[in-house]
Amino acid sequence: MAKSRKRGNTNTSRRGPARSHVLFVSILAGAVGIICFYIFRYDWARKLWSEHSVEDGGFFEVTQLPGKGMGLVALRDIEPGQLLIREKPLFTVPSQISSSPASLIWSSLARVTPSERDAFLNLSYVHFPPHLSPEDHPEEVALAIFQTNAVSAGDNVGIFPQMARLNHGCSSAFNAVYSWRESEGVLVVHALKEIRKGEELLTTYTDTKRPRRHRREYLSTQYGFSCTCAVCSLPSQQSRASDRRLNAMVDKYQRLSTWAQGSIGKDEAIKLTNEIWALGEEEGYWSERGRLAADAAWVAAAHSDIDAMKAWALRAKTWYSRELGGDSEQAQEMESVLERPQSHRAWGTRSSTKG
Repeated sequence: MAKSRKRGNTNTSRRGPARSHVLFVSILAGAVGIICFYIFRYDWARKLWSEHSVEDGGFFEVTQLPGKGMGLVALRDIEPGQLLIREKPLFTVPSQISSSPASLIWSSLARVTPSERDAFLNLSYVHFPPHLSPEDHPEEVALAIFQTNAVSAGDNVGIFPQMARLNHGCSSAFNAVYSWRESEGVLVVHALKEIRKGEELLTTYTDTKRPRRHRREYLSTQYGFSCTCAVCSLPSQQSRASDRRLNAMVDKYQRLSTWAQGSIGKDEAIKLTNEIWALGEEEGYWSERGRLAADAAWVAAAHSDIDAMKAWALRAKTWYSRELGGDSEQAQEMESVLERPQSHRAWGTRSSTKG
């Protein structure tokens, strides 16, 4: 499952486990994702999560997928921005610990209900020590499950069994994004793109704005599978074109970030934003657009360019609403600055004549 990324939107989001405390802490801080292998009690899990999906609107069901284990498949056509999952964690742990990680997870698991415990133990896992027996070391199984499925929950790391059923897709292949809402203590998943009935719901386990070879190496090392998503399965020529677009996006993001230090002016920053947007459109990479547009609105506000600020704030509100929900803090903030442009926190902090 996706290793969590501390992004601005999920946007935050898309991420190896180790046995030492130090490495375990790094795994927690990075937050780990879902691997759909080695699933236990399939019939029971299908029944459990089918009931949850009906309760949450009947948008998806858990089903067995050839070569992938279990995953979420749409039961109906789903529009972009649709809330798919709203889930409280079974439990959370601090991102930094000094005690035994296995003992901590085992004690946390002891405090949940029997049905929640079953939901946890029904999740997949990798990187279980090969010299140990799962039957004789249940606490190590619990640790492996947590390391494989946990994601960031603010300053902590949490386990979300329903969201953990989302499999991975790279670049343009993933169609759903998740984000943590600190004020509500819940994780939400929204449809990033239009999803047709029968399609699998996919999120991303890592920042996939990198070449196919690097993505596959990372996913194989961290999560134990070779990615065969629609992007990783492209013919060589198309894959190279995709890699070039993704690399160009990264380069332009890096250049855009230098505006904060004054290395580039407003005009170049907005130009770079438009170029990133166009590359994302060509690639089909739509994630992080709320944050990108909000950054452009910040640049425009800093230079007291009210028209550009409003245009980018409107775009940010639209995409934040899709990625994080119209009721998210980010979307509401953009609504506020659209109503009162000069209330933007960056307003007038840079010379309006400096392009």
